[in-house]
Amino acid sequence: MRWTPGKRNDNLEDRRGESGGGRFGGGGGMRLGLGGTVIVLVLGLIFGEDFTSMLNGSGDPATSQQAPPSSAPVASSPAEDRTVEFANFMLNDTEQTWGEIFSAGGQQYQAPKLTLFRDGIESACGFAQSATGPFYCPGDQRVYIDLGFFDELSQRFGAPGEFARAYVLAHEFGHHVQNLLGTERDLRRAQQQNPQSANALSVAMELQADCFAGIWAASANKRGVVEPGDVASGLKAAAAVGDDRLQRMGSGHVNPESFTHGSSAQRMQWFQRGFTESKVSACDTFRR
Repeated sequence: MRWTPGKRNDNLEDRRGESGGGRFGGGGGMRLGLGGTVIVLVLGLIFGEDFTSMLNGSGDPATSQQAPPSSAPVASSPAEDRTVEFANFMLNDTEQTWGEIFSAGGQQYQAPKLTLFRDGIESACGFAQSATGPFYCPGDQRVYIDLGFFDELSQRFGAPGEFARAYVLAHEFGHHVQNLLGTERDLRRAQQQNPQSANALSVAMELQADCFAGIWAASANKRGVVEPGDVASGLKAAAAVGDDRLQRMGSGHVNPESFTHGSSAQRMQWFQRGFTESKVSACDTFRR
């Protein structure tokens, strides 16, 4: 990718120096780092579903006991500083892309915040730990990420490179677009009305976010940000987090009926469609 560090976006919130405490109820629970339980990591990977309560038998994240957060100076390495600059670039660049798209449709894009954290954090969607993976919370319109996740993406899931990281962030910002368009609200209502369709609707939601990530990639390509091989890297990242691949990693078995985010092939297909057609109307995954 061709990018340079830019002005710090006011919507970038660096909370890496905070200690959020956080013990899940039921006997003290367990704190997870990025090297924690693989099953929990892959289940929560990228998409904002917190499965850490599975480790102590508690099904309700709201029962977690939280210690008051404390703040400390951010200890960072040059490599992590570079990653922070990259995250800031992506926040700026996706704002430009979606701002232009919304403006062309006579609407105003309301930019999200991007929150960086370590270990654990409290959000409007509840307490989350690093093992949850990056996620978007519609309640506070923030994307949350522990930057150490990118090491997992490269080393454990075989999706290295900056464009793979860009895909992850663009996907989460795609969920914000869905929130602004009312898609997220409509989906939750439909899931409540028809619980049997909940998984299929969730798959459609995630695939649309992949398609929106492809739209951003197409815009970045026109502006010279994308280099040869970058799109292939993005497709590899999409394939790395397909439900079928994650299920094989977790249990050795694949159960399509339990998919919530789509297969590797589906994720690649919809990212590619967004990149190729570069318009929101091409991303109607609910009528595919």
